[in-house]
Amino acid sequence: MSGSKQHCDLIVIGGGPAGMMAAGQAASMGVKTLLLEKMEAAGKKLRITGQGRCNLTNSAGIRDFTRHFGPNGKFLKQAFYRFFNGDLVRFFGQLGVKTEVERGGRIFPGSGGAEDVTRALEKWVEAQGAEVRLSAAAAEILAENGQVAGVRLRDGEEIPCRAAILAAGGASYPGTGSSGDGFRMAEAAGHTIAPVRPALVPMKTRGDTAQRLQGLTLKNIHASVFFDGEKVEEAFGEMLFTHFGISGPIILTMSGMLVDALRVGKKITLSIDLKPALDEARLDDRLLRELDAHGKMHFQNILKSFLPVSLIPVCVEQTGIPSHKPGHQINAEERARLLAWLKDFRLEVTGHLPLSAAMVTQGGVSLDEVDPRSMASRLVRGLYFAGEVLDLAADTGGYNLQAAFSTGWLAGRAAEESLL
Repeated sequence: MSGSKQHCDLIVIGGGPAGMMAAGQAASMGVKTLLLEKMEAAGKKLRITGQGRCNLTNSAGIRDFTRHFGPNGKFLKQAFYRFFNGDLVRFFGQLGVKTEVERGGRIFPGSGGAEDVTRALEKWVEAQGAEVRLSAAAAEILAENGQVAGVRLRDGEEIPCRAAILAAGGASYPGTGSSGDGFRMAEAAGHTIAPVRPALVPMKTRGDTAQRLQGLTLKNIHASVFFDGEKVEEAFGEMLFTHFGISGPIILTMSGMLVDALRVGKKITLSIDLKPALDEARLDDRLLRELDAHGKMHFQNILKSFLPVSLIPVCVEQTGIPSHKPGHQINAEERARLLAWLKDFRLEVTGHLPLSAAMVTQGGVSLDEVDPRSMASRLVRGLYFAGEVLDLAADTGGYNLQAAFSTGWLAGRAAEESLL
């Protein structure tokens, strides 16, 4: 193999959470391991996860955990049985990173800093004896007779090895190094790549309603999603209006499904119940009381007891009730329109931000071609996969990071067992 400067047993491609976990596990068992990271520092995406707080995992049980990944979640059961949330908490505890459980079972480092998690991982990898090369971009996995033989770097250097773990991430946040390289290398090695698209991504909406409401956060609302008029999903929680559309927890959680529906031409309508704690009869009673109690007050001022100020002009416009109409002059038909709007404020979803703005990537290496018991390729001997390069994506709550750590742990251990 021309241009070779060194030799190792195992090369791990990608210095994110999956890659660092894989490299450390293999090296800890005596495997001569080289970790290649194309950026000038490892864990760049990890440092910004959870808005810099790093939602490491979730306290949910395995069955509930896998459900957050949709139909592909069952693939992760073997990895989770070997290394799961309790193991991860103990692992970081031994590295001096204490954790705390927050709302929804989300587990964060007690310090609240993703930087602490990343630094602890980096020190651990080096302590296990793995060599780390930064600013070293892998370009191709080399194989001979169906067996991994080495890795070629972008600068042309070829490094021989007997096994490789591809943990190069997805294609979201390309500025952190996660730019789809892993998909290209896997495909060149003969693997099928499920269509790559964004998940946990903000959505675009029709018209200027979202733009007018930019910066407004709605809490404790109930949202229902309709595809071509048929209700397909619902969620309760918080959403945010932006200059282009909508974001926030419940929107991001449903975004993967919305992206897929847009790809096949579905018309998507979002129905927002602004007063989910009140059924229509009780809300109507409250409207009557307010209109009676403030009969001389203008309609737009009465709405202040029901809505955020920035939402009032939108309500006035969409209900067609004059803003300066006194409360005692609002008739039954107008009150019915207001009631219907409060329980069914609608937005049409027309698109999404690009993959570069997504938190995670949907699609990736086909799971049919990977052994879930070892993360080993079914096509190329000595090749393993870990992390976001696989066709796995969950909603928010720590699920995706746990999958990265679990698949990295399993790939590292499986490669070590095969090599030794």
